[in-house]
Amino acid sequence: MSEDLLNEIEAINSIYDSSTLTSAHETPDEIYVLALPNQATSLRIQFPAAYPDVPPIILGAQSSGENARKGDAGKLADFVRDIVGRTWKVGEVCLFDVIEEVEERFGAGDEEGDGGNEEGDEFADDEEGTVVERRRDLSSGDINIDIEPPNWTLSSVTTELKSTFIARCISVSSPALAAQYIQHLLASDKKVRSATHNITAWRIKTPEGITYQDCDDDGESAAGGRVLHLMQLMDLWNVMVVVTRWYGGQKLGARRFAVINAVAREAFVRGGFVVEKGDGKEGKKGKK
Repeated sequence: MSEDLLNEIEAINSIYDSSTLTSAHETPDEIYVLALPNQATSLRIQFPAAYPDVPPIILGAQSSGENARKGDAGKLADFVRDIVGRTWKVGEVCLFDVIEEVEERFGAGDEEGDGGNEEGDEFADDEEGTVVERRRDLSSGDINIDIEPPNWTLSSVTTELKSTFIARCISVSSPALAAQYIQHLLASDKKVRSATHNITAWRIKTPEGITYQDCDDDGESAAGGRVLHLMQLMDLWNVMVVVTRWYGGQKLGARRFAVINAVAREAFVRGGFVVEKGDGKEGKKGKK
């Protein structure tokens, strides 16, 4: 098994459920079962030894829900084959894009209200470790950063192949306040300001039921959307998170998304925004 595939499995099982992509435990050993989030049907996928230099093979359905109509599982397998054909590129893992497109196509996990635009989309082709121009202009007069220093909750520091990661989170009640907090952080902390990436995501629900959510990759391609998706899966509201990465010169590939989500999750737990349940799953605590 290639290191790219190992990292992809770890990243997907970190972002979604731990059993989203698992070995089928049969010969050949490169066959896996993909349990698509929010779908009753799971698929059998074969990863050739040369993957991701060659595409994965969608073998068909592994199982389908008891309420599935005849032919639904086959149609889903065909749909996923089409996605792989369109999204796979030589040398690049592709399953996260496959899962996301399935969710978009079938409407799984739709959120109320705004739905959130991913500000980092314009950086989709950036190389890992590339420093991009900061999109937030600290000299902008539109945002007031003359506020009390925010009381961030920090994760532990994680170092992976010389790259260093840390996450911080805080309660937030409006998009304007979220913008103030990130601007204050960048203006007041030189080390954070000099980091390669400051990935942000936030979700807000007002007493009237109006919802807002948004994210920013800050050049770490697609990372903001993954962190926002983690918050959706954890059902977190009225909180924002900033994941800071100082690039160490060695690319992590898909592994970086697992690390980013891990430190973000740790910050949420440390901040009291979630509680660990007895079954090992997380639930919202609703910290104010």
